Amino acid sequence: MRDAAENALEDRIAAVRRFSRHYTRVIGALQEGLLQSAFSLTEARVLYELAHQPGLTATTLGRELGIDAGYLSRILAGFTDRGLLERRADVADRRQSTLRLTAAGKAAFAPLDARSHTDVAALLAPLPEPAQRELVGAMARIETLLGGVARSVWRLRGPRAGDTGWVVERHGALYAAEYGFDARFEALVAKVAGAFLAQNDPTRERCWIAECDEVRLGSVFLVRADDETARLRLLLVEPAARGLGIGRQLVGECIGFARTAGYKRITLWTNDVLVAARGIYQAAGFRLISSEPHNMFGPSIVGEDWALVL
Repeated sequence: MRDAAENALEDRIAAVRRFSRHYTRVIGALQEGLLQSAFSLTEARVLYELAHQPGLTATTLGRELGIDAGYLSRILAGFTDRGLLERRADVADRRQSTLRLTAAGKAAFAPLDARSHTDVAALLAPLPEPAQRELVGAMARIETLLGGVARSVWRLRGPRAGDTGWVVERHGALYAAEYGFDARFEALVAKVAGAFLAQNDPTRERCWIAECDEVRLGSVFLVRADDETARLRLLLVEPAARGLGIGRQLVGECIGFARTAGYKRITLWTNDVLVAARGIYQAAGFRLISSEPHNMFGPSIVGEDWALVL
């Protein structure tokens, strides 16, 4: 007999399979020829990458698409036989060849690209603009969770409507899942974020949100403690976006703004279990001032006060 966790997992598996069947049907990926062309889905994906990234090697192409080397080799050989593809010796490694579409290859890809654009436009057309944005955001969220975030894609911006609620929700959910924090931690986050939302001086206090394709990836707040001291609060980076330098950039924005605003120091309070965050603070020049054990969020941990002299 399955327990609740196993039942929940089975429900999630069924939901993913149901979405996959629906998405495949909507996009038309089960058609024998993609977009009413002579190309299969995989062949069209290969053409797309070659059109947008000329000079790839077969090894790199296969790795990016996750295609079996033998299968990819047969596709590329077929493109070459049809005059769609040419190979050139790789300047950096003569043992490999770079791949480029010929004029005929570009001509073969052009109607595929145009038809894809038209079909997606038709898919979006019945939806009002808010629903289109919601759909694109949901797709980006799926891409982020399953595939990570490209290093050059994410950006930082100021807060918008709805961001504060997201900051509270994600802190509560992530810290409960990763560290076992209880609802008291979420209440503290709500208090800090709510106070900033209700009343802040934009010349001396700021919030930054990291995002990719309208998907929120992280946050940080810098708030006034007194005329000479700012406090760094609520640093968060989504698990799928960690390791990209987002946390470092968020902290860097706080430091730069604090200097511009005329503060003499930045302080922060964190906990010893937040190893990655502590590493970011230390690398940015913060120094540990004091520490004290506590269990105010459930688990027994050590709270730490850090400071940076500007």
